Amino acid sequence: MRKSKPKKRILLPDPKFGDTLVTRFVNGLMLQGKKSIAYKIFYDAIDMIGEKMKDSDKAPLDIWKKALENVTPQVEVKSKRIGGANFQVPIEVRPERKISLSMKNMTVFARKRSGRSMAEKLCAEIIAAYNQEGGAFKRKEDMHRMAEANKAFAHFRF
Repeated sequence: MRKSKPKKRILLPDPKFGDTLVTRFVNGLMLQGKKSIAYKIFYDAIDMIGEKMKDSDKAPLDIWKKALENVTPQVEVKSKRIGGANFQVPIEVRPERKISLSMKNMTVFARKRSGRSMAEKLCAEIIAAYNQEGGAFKRKEDMHRMAEANKAFAHFRF
């Protein structure tokens, strides 16, 4: 690389919970720079989780964190061209990328869900991920399955 790496931006913690992870999630959820709307969607979804899972002894934010943990992939496959053939080489996911992938998958599959508001869809996806089901969890399982199937090409790791 010719240039130096860009400096990491420092994220401010969110106003309600004081958690930078929430801010990062809201930034991924945000469309067209409308952060206040993204915060409203997230907080409404967290409130809905609190109502729907009253019997659970965990706080809604802990449920969300556990759901994120459940959809976080450990390995992924990357395409590598060797001798005219493309191989799907399994590699471990960097910690920063793990978080990014899990958050992205959660928001993408929440958007695809059917429901009235985005907050309802997000709430449903978080609860599904917490219970180890739903689209985001399925995506993680598929990634792991692909890596397992291509384990023979692990020696091509770069």
